[in-house]
Amino acid sequence: MNQTVTYITDPDVCSSAIEIELKNGVIHKVAFSGGCPGNTEGLSRLVVGMTPEQVIATLQGIRCGGKSTSCPDQLAIALKKILSKK
Repeated sequence: MNQTVTYITDPDVCSSAIEIELKNGVIHKVAFSGGCPGNTEGLSRLVVGMTPEQVIATLQGIRCGGKSTSCPDQLAIALKKILSKK
């Protein structure tokens, strides 16, 4: 099953949204709107081929500086929301 979801991120992070494409339960593509281009592109490439559960376990809880969240944490949160709707 193919699924594409756009998640609006917390205003505390630099990116404004994350588009996530899943194919057969595996991450096929991730694209951040805004944020630090090198970091978000690198993160997007690294998670391709992983399951949402693997990404959540790896990225959940990462903070950016003194902020309560980060772009990687927002990706984990988005994936948790996607999984909760199944």
